[in-house]
Amino acid sequence: MKDGSLRAYPLSGKGFSVDALKDYWYLNVHDNDNGQIRGICCSHDDRCLITCGEDGNIFTFDLWSEEEPPEEPKVTIPRPRRGLEKEKATEDIEDPDAYTIEKYKQKKEHERKMKEAEEKKNKKREELSALRKDFNFLLQKNQELPKHMQLHREEFEMDRRIFEELDRQTLQRIQLVQKQLAWEHEKQFIGLQKLQTQFQDSLEFTLTVHAIQSHHQISTYSLLAVSEKYAQDKKHDDSKWAALKEKWTALKEAQQAEEEIPRKTSPVHRAFDHEAERLKTPEVRKITTRYIESRRQKIKRLVEKYDALKAKIMKRRAEWHELYKSKPRDTHENSRDAEEIKEARENIGCYRLKSATNYTLTEDMRINTEKKMMQLAILEELILKAKVNMNEEIVSLRDFKVSTIDEIKSLVKEVKSIQANLDVSEHLPVPLIPQLHPDEVPEKIVEFNSEVLLKFKEEQEAQAELKEPLEGCPSSRAFRHVFLQTPPVEEGGPMAQAGDAAAVVTEQQEAFDMEDAEPTEMELEILKREKIKNLYLQETLIKKINTLVINFDAELRLLRHKKLKMDAQMKSADLRCITCCEELLILKKLEIHEDLLEEQICVLINEQEDIHSKLKNSLAQIEDRKCEIVMLEEREKALYASFEASLGEDNEFADFLTDLFKKEVEYVEKEAAGRGAGEENENEEKADLKTDEENYGSEGIVFDDSVCPEGCSEDLFLNTIQLQRQRIGIEKALAEEKKVAAGLKKEYNALAIKAKEIQTNLDTTNRELEAFQWEKLRRLNELDVVVPLRLHQVQCLVDGEMPHDFSHTLVFTNQSLQYLQNRIVDLRNEKIMQREIHKKAKEQHKQLLQDKKEMEMEIQELEERCNNLMMEKFGRLVDFEAVQVHSVNIPMEQMKVRIMEKENEHFMELKEWEERIVVLQHQLTELTKENTSKLHQLNRFCHEKHQLETELESLTTGQARELEGSLSADIKETARLESRLMHITCEVALLREEIS
Repeated sequence: MKDGSLRAYPLSGKGFSVDALKDYWYLNVHDNDNGQIRGICCSHDDRCLITCGEDGNIFTFDLWSEEEPPEEPKVTIPRPRRGLEKEKATEDIEDPDAYTIEKYKQKKEHERKMKEAEEKKNKKREELSALRKDFNFLLQKNQELPKHMQLHREEFEMDRRIFEELDRQTLQRIQLVQKQLAWEHEKQFIGLQKLQTQFQDSLEFTLTVHAIQSHHQISTYSLLAVSEKYAQDKKHDDSKWAALKEKWTALKEAQQAEEEIPRKTSPVHRAFDHEAERLKTPEVRKITTRYIESRRQKIKRLVEKYDALKAKIMKRRAEWHELYKSKPRDTHENSRDAEEIKEARENIGCYRLKSATNYTLTEDMRINTEKKMMQLAILEELILKAKVNMNEEIVSLRDFKVSTIDEIKSLVKEVKSIQANLDVSEHLPVPLIPQLHPDEVPEKIVEFNSEVLLKFKEEQEAQAELKEPLEGCPSSRAFRHVFLQTPPVEEGGPMAQAGDAAAVVTEQQEAFDMEDAEPTEMELEILKREKIKNLYLQETLIKKINTLVINFDAELRLLRHKKLKMDAQMKSADLRCITCCEELLILKKLEIHEDLLEEQICVLINEQEDIHSKLKNSLAQIEDRKCEIVMLEEREKALYASFEASLGEDNEFADFLTDLFKKEVEYVEKEAAGRGAGEENENEEKADLKTDEENYGSEGIVFDDSVCPEGCSEDLFLNTIQLQRQRIGIEKALAEEKKVAAGLKKEYNALAIKAKEIQTNLDTTNRELEAFQWEKLRRLNELDVVVPLRLHQVQCLVDGEMPHDFSHTLVFTNQSLQYLQNRIVDLRNEKIMQREIHKKAKEQHKQLLQDKKEMEMEIQELEERCNNLMMEKFGRLVDFEAVQVHSVNIPMEQMKVRIMEKENEHFMELKEWEERIVVLQHQLTELTKENTSKLHQLNRFCHEKHQLETELESLTTGQARELEGSLSADIKETARLESRLMHITCEVALLREEIS
């Protein structure tokens, strides 16, 4: 079954009947909602029954026959019940908020825990209450003790830090709660702001300001919001104007940027500037370097002079070119005058009657729905702006009244304080304090406080208990009730007046107490002065109060007079709005037909542009074909000329070659036609061949055109065949081009006819649109327009009286009438001025013609004189501009400077080499001197040697014996000296080699 239940019916062997199906076993095993049984079957031995459902469960049941009951039944199967169909089925729990078994258990567990926690709290509370009772009992006993035995309250405190810690924890909990509720607080605050913006800010109150001493009053205007459609249209127009302004600004900036581009310097200038910078060093320059630099500066100045001269010449040429270019032709008209005439024709306007037949309506003066809607939107915006300004002035007047009342209150308070020091008979009447009327502060109706909100809440709860429908607005009644019952203190309520009276009474009582004592003469004089001062202050303050009241009433009357004038203007503006709405209704009715006509004109204009573009393309193609035809004809003429030239003079085969050159055209054409026609044209070709042979045989000789005849040049024959083929190709191309040109001509003519038709349709549609505009103007002129006039403004009097019929009169504004009257005088003066200008221009023209002739004669004489002088001096005419331009050879000057630089470099190098030579010579001199000293030393050594030898010889004879002991030492000394001498000799030889 669908609910996942299983039924088992006991069947007898007698057969199946309806009564047998009444009794059954019912077993619910699968899920009730999602456990529909999808399959049921028996096992292979029919011992088990298997069921499967959508809940994914599979159940098995044992099947036993009646003959074979189970030996040990575990479960007693109840007997099948009867009458289950009549019993009501158990209803499912459909409540989505109902607890499941698991949730129910969790809830029970939570309730148990909460109950235990509540029991613990109750125990703690009982303990705390017992402690409190004990503490209160101790406090009571302490109070019963004598005062000197009582303990102070601070002595009952065990530790002050406990209370500080408790306060700190309390503060932390408060801050935590504030943090937790911050988001909710902000949400509720924003919701309140939204409600105020939606309901309170959108309310419009009518403010009425009353005069203080009179019954004059002034009220604000009730403002109507401008239509969203008009506002969107105006915004769209403003955005378009802003876009155009941005484009214009960008264009101006681009032009300025182009004008401010610096002119590039010449490469010669840059080269010399670079060289000059390179040569700028802080060192002291030598004479040659300075001279080179001066030459470079001189060349630079020459180049600059050359550039300036060239620029001057180019500028003069450009000026002459511009002058000749700006020279007007004989038939030239001044563009400025033409523009002024055109502008005058467009903007001078038409002052004829709109109902006249010759009245013309320009393109700018045509009115459509969009223009009229924009006019209506602008008019409504101006009305709204004027009303808003007036409302602001009235509100500022109300604020001025509030400030005046506050000032009067302070002055009245001062007057009462002064009167407290005066006698009652000397009191002047104190002016009453003006009060604000309820309609002067209408915004207080929606003000509220906590008391109002609580009262409103109580009313809502009472209504909810009574279950009555909400009628009216109880909040407004509550607000009004509170506003009327609790006036503000600042407006001077009875409590404030009572307080003032009490203060006065106390002051008077004090004064009476002081009067009981008898004053002295000095005190009487002081009291007299004080009395005079107080009387003066009393009178001055009362006059000041009256002045404030009078000034406020005067301001109110002035503003009221201004508002009355504005009411008349607003009434005229409302009438103008009504007229615009009526015109807008007429324009909307006629808009469909006008849009159709304009759409037809746009379509015709687009078609006309397409036709003109096609005509231009066709004309260009025709011209191209004509050029191709002319080129082919020229090629054909050139081919015939080349054929005639190839034949030469007195050629005996001239007729044969000419016929061959021309004959193949017909043959080729017929052959081409025969390819398309088939075998039927073969006979015609043969007949043509026979006729051709007869034509060839005019002289009695017949030649085969496929073979070169005897005696004829084979090259000439082949050249003729080639030329004949070229002629055939040219003639075919020429025929095709002519055919295409003829087709293009037909297409061009058809397009021209179609263009004329489109132009005719366009003219017709334009005339229809003009007629429709005229009809629309007539319909608009039939509307009645209200124009308020005063009697002195009516100038069309009949016999000094007012006319009864104003249908033939015109209504002009004072400005327009004054403009027309002044324009007549201006035109007369302008006519006189133009005549004088024309006369002066004529005289100036004559003088300029005479001056021109004189200048031409003078120029001619100067040119002749200049040419004669050049012939006398140079022997020929010289172009001085070219001479001036080429007077300086810049490359040569540059080469000169480079030569000088090279010479300077070579001079410096030679100088360095000379210095090195001098140094080497000095070194050589030093070496020579040292060598000479060495030679002198050697000579001295030699002389000493000679002396020693002589002494040795003398000693050997007389003192041989004495010298025997020291002989060995002398020998060593001699050997040493000889070795030293040899060393010195070698050094001298080396020095000589170096010197040489």
